[in-house]
Amino acid sequence: MAPAPQLPELIAAVDGDAASADPLARLATASTIASELAETSDALVGHFVELCRSAGHTWAEISDALGVSKQAAHKRYSAVAPSLGRYTNRAREVFTGSIDAARGLGHAFVGTEHILLALFPPGGIAATLLTESGLTEANVAAAVVARAPRGTAGAAEPVFTPRAAQVFSHALSEALTMGHNYIGTEHLVLGLFRDPEGVAAQILAEAGATHADYKEKVVKILLGMTQQ
Repeated sequence: MAPAPQLPELIAAVDGDAASADPLARLATASTIASELAETSDALVGHFVELCRSAGHTWAEISDALGVSKQAAHKRYSAVAPSLGRYTNRAREVFTGSIDAARGLGHAFVGTEHILLALFPPGGIAATLLTESGLTEANVAAAVVARAPRGTAGAAEPVFTPRAAQVFSHALSEALTMGHNYIGTEHLVLGLFRDPEGVAAQILAEAGATHADYKEKVVKILLGMTQQ
């Protein structure tokens, strides 16, 4: 097993990355690195929790493997609203936009389909990929309404379904897999493919879109941006 970073290595990283030798500057850098390590560690364990869940293992079995109680495992690794610290501005707008999309359809919940709708504002990589697949905000909305008719939900904020909340965890996994230290709309749209039972994944599949194709296009787009 590859050894985890040792304290001397982390101290050297702080000394190398800090803006100056001032102790406060080094403390701020150390805090940032520690936060990133904690987030990556959670994502690492969360990734394998997802694999266990996909393989049909129960929370009791997962908690035994983690060495914690079933309640603790479920609370920490079941779907929750995401921390948006690593998200680009456009990706953060998808989070709030999905809530607006649900409200606009009168739905009392936010599902993967609402996240898909929130990816359409132009400018993001996801919007480009969706447009190339022949998808528009209008025809996706029509496909959503065909599955879940417009409702009459009140002013209360819609609640994210576990499946929708998990998309943000999937997006983080996509970013880490690609070696990215941020989460953009491209990672969110790739995350939608990870749950074939989700409405968004079904709509994407009906349009002929696949995870492999989208990921290949994301790599090409980002490479083009880097060369420019």
